[in-house]
Amino acid sequence: MSEPLRFVDVCSGAGGLASGLEAAGWAPSLLLDHGSQACETILANRPHWNVVCQDLVDFLPDDHPESLDVDLLSAGLPRVKASAARGRADADKELRLLEATVYLLHAVQPRALLLENLPALVDAPAYASIRSFIEAELSHLGYRSRWFVLNAADFGVPQERRLGVLVAIKEPWFSGFTPPGPTVTDHVPVGRVLLPSMKSRGWADAEEWAAQATAPAPTLVGGSENRGGADLGPSGTKRAWARMGVNAGSLADDVPGPEYAWPRSTDPALMLKITVDQAALLQSFPLEWRVTGRKTSRYRQIGHSTPPPVARALGVALAEALRSPSS
Repeated sequence: MSEPLRFVDVCSGAGGLASGLEAAGWAPSLLLDHGSQACETILANRPHWNVVCQDLVDFLPDDHPESLDVDLLSAGLPRVKASAARGRADADKELRLLEATVYLLHAVQPRALLLENLPALVDAPAYASIRSFIEAELSHLGYRSRWFVLNAADFGVPQERRLGVLVAIKEPWFSGFTPPGPTVTDHVPVGRVLLPSMKSRGWADAEEWAAQATAPAPTLVGGSENRGGADLGPSGTKRAWARMGVNAGSLADDVPGPEYAWPRSTDPALMLKITVDQAALLQSFPLEWRVTGRKTSRYRQIGHSTPPPVARALGVALAEALRSPSS
């Protein structure tokens, strides 16, 4: 059996991207995140992984020689705001992390780069200058690149979540890469995924509730670190949740028990709420994956993550390219 391909993952968060790559047969050399809670989550699940809790902007690869000459640099970065392209100071943090990831290529020299961000980064005019900067740096370093958008629902994730993806590969292997195609023919509805947990404490109406939650979830939104408590997103997202009988204004501490009287109301304020653990199911984290911290922190880690099944599909496609005969 061939040796596993190795990767460095930056802005690792709760480990969604890294766990998906692991499922595709990759082995991490180093994971990096500035958040102590995210680092705790990763180590709670993979205590043997090499996790560095440090800001990406301050990371020096020479201090971590295990990060050099790996096969892949992966990054699920905070969403770059359109205002970043116009020089807005309040958008600089996300843009700095994106630039730092690109500059990291100079030192790490991986054979491939995988960058996941918002879909608009792929082709929206507001991001043209950012794309031009990235493409110029990649070309200078001998990479060829491809931008594309994936929907997590096409990979079995019970959530309509569009992901902007950049894959760049050194010239000898680029021709072997093809973006992954859908792994499911039908999108998975919320009710099917959450029914076992909704039944777990003896709620009598769980199956009836699940039968009307027939669509994938809207995109889970992690929100800002400086924002208040956790909810499931803006007003349009909340209306989509209400059509599935879910109050998206906040998260529950536990699933309904036998005493819960389902009001069957059209008023969102009277609808049931999902839990953080159920949000992790909707993001398709492995059942055994434990996200640590308090409720709001746990939800934000989940909402900011790359769904592992999408990361796995990307990992398989990248491994096929890098193991193909180089031209």
